[in-house]
Amino acid sequence: MDMNAFLAAWQPRVLSVLRMVTAFLFMQHGMQKTFGFPVAARGEFDLFSMSGVAGSLELVGGFLVLIGLFTRPVAFVLSGLMAFAYFIAHAPQALWPLANGGELAALFSFVFLYLFFAGGGAWSVDQLRSAKG
Repeated sequence: MDMNAFLAAWQPRVLSVLRMVTAFLFMQHGMQKTFGFPVAARGEFDLFSMSGVAGSLELVGGFLVLIGLFTRPVAFVLSGLMAFAYFIAHAPQALWPLANGGELAALFSFVFLYLFFAGGGAWSVDQLRSAKG
């Protein structure tokens, strides 16, 4: 098997790994805000605050992306959430992401934007649902 064939065969699987790792890391932010785990959050959880809405989207949306269910629409929403977070919380502090602490928000936004276009990959509930129907 040549390298191009190998890469083509593994591309959908590695896309799934990227999706799962990204979602797992992303969910930790939602768990922190809603449950104070794995690291205690600042302040109390209020579902109807901006932080509460963000934490709920991070947790529930992150879980859906983790299992690959409704990957495209959820990734689109999460990409927008992270762009919003960047411009509301980080950009006013400084121009460059390194200076304003917004690297994660920017990176999550673009990875979720990529998942919106690429889908969930071979190892996803979306893929199982499309194979059955």
